[in-house]
Order: sequence, then C-alpha cells, then structure tokens
Amino acid sequence: MHWLCLAIVIAAPLCGCSSVRPWEREELARPEMAWEPDPLEASLESHIHFSKEAALVGGGSGGGGCGCN
Repeated sequence: MHWLCLAIVIAAPLCGCSSVRPWEREELARPEMAWEPDPLEASLESHIHFSKEAALVGGGSGGGGCGCN
C-alpha cells in the first residue's frame, strides 16, 4: 500500500510535463504573456523607482530619494 502511494506521489508531477512544438510557440509568445507587456512603461517605472528609492535593479548607486538624479 505504501508503495502505491509513493508511486502516485512521484508520478503526479511528471504528468504535467509536456514539450512545446515550434508551431505552437506562436500562441505562447503573445505580448500579453510577457513579464512586462509594455517595455516602455516598464522602463519608466524602473526609472521612477530608481529615482525615488535610490535603488537600481542591476545594482549601483541611485539618487537621493528626491527625484533629482
């Protein structure tokens, strides 16, 4: 009985794995599926965060928090 439960626990995550064929990637590569659908807006948000919080995503030194970088 324990072996059956163990087999189910091991096999369950493997059932969700599938490969994506090249002609199916077009549907998955829609702009709304991206982490940042609008790169310009993401860049602006990053600049605002950098200016206000003295933090830069890639590291380094930022502004003083007053927005005047």
